Amino acid sequence: MQAKTEASPILEVNQLTVNYDKTPVLWDITLSIPPGLLVGIVGPNGAGKSTLIKAALGLVKPISGKVEFFGQPLKQVRQRVAYVPQRESVDWGFPVTVRDLVVMGRYGRLGLFHRPREADWAAADHYLELVGMASYANRQISQLSGGQQQRVFLARALLQEADIYFMDEPFTGVDLATETIIVRLLQQLRDKGRTVFVVHHDLNTVESYFDWVIMLNMRLIGYGLTSEFFTPHYLHATYGKSYALFDEALKLSKQKQAGIQ
Repeated sequence: MQAKTEASPILEVNQLTVNYDKTPVLWDITLSIPPGLLVGIVGPNGAGKSTLIKAALGLVKPISGKVEFFGQPLKQVRQRVAYVPQRESVDWGFPVTVRDLVVMGRYGRLGLFHRPREADWAAADHYLELVGMASYANRQISQLSGGQQQRVFLARALLQEADIYFMDEPFTGVDLATETIIVRLLQQLRDKGRTVFVVHHDLNTVESYFDWVIMLNMRLIGYGLTSEFFTPHYLHATYGKSYALFDEALKLSKQKQAGIQ
């Protein structure tokens, strides 16, 4: 089931199916997302949330289906799309500084054989300041905490100055201060007309963080306005028997929204 929209979509997924070896991970996913939204991708472990992002970005090859951005294949608009992978996917022992890692966000524009310009370094410093990591610019990335790593990842993505951002579990393992900073920056991106997709696990914060949700469990359960799709009906359909574990979290979330302690 899907929500009705009037704006031209920035992302269209049509009958996307992905297998790992012979095991189905995503099955016949079709959705259309308009611009200017914070979109939470929600579902149990193994539901295919990260795979959906990777398939959209061409990092995983589907066995069928089509993905378009702004009505075009990714290769035509790649510079307009940014990606923040899970922290665990990066070798944090690699000997580069925080500033070096952030400026890598410009390599898509510059090409591998062009050095960053003064303007690129200045932009890197600007985004490090935004995420509260300016004082760590010359520190080796191996010396960062988990929350600091995530802030640096975010600064690198912001440096791409994209129209669409995909973020795979950006809040996992971070402290409350870092999560607050990230949420504020994502809201600012949304307010500027950008669209941000976030793989997310904390059901307590879904309603307060996201405009839309994609409810996923190998197949698409539903997507659209959070107020319409983050409900007991869709949560039960998404999580199945595990929904009972989240029922109390949902109640607490609704109480928080209503200002009840």
